[in-house]
Amino acid sequence: MLVLITYDVSTQSAAGKARLRKVAKECVNYGQRVQNSVFECILDASQALLLKARLTSLINEAEDSLRFYYLGNNYQTKVEHFGCKMSYDAEGTLMI
Repeated sequence: MLVLITYDVSTQSAAGKARLRKVAKECVNYGQRVQNSVFECILDASQALLLKARLTSLINEAEDSLRFYYLGNNYQTKVEHFGCKMSYDAEGTLMI
């Protein structure tokens, strides 16, 4: 299923900047960055739960925000892209 993950981590402190790097690094391990703080991840149910647990353990809920949008397996009809950044095949090869 396609899961869209968005986050907003406060960078007012050194600890916040460290949290931001950790959240981004964890997301890179599971998906493709499509905006500065937005990732598209193709995950199965267990991967989604694991990633959610990892990310929620990294953020400070009093200062940061984390959102998961579960677009399912038929996401192709739910995503439209306009603009300069090239789109990619979410289920294709990410690295060669």
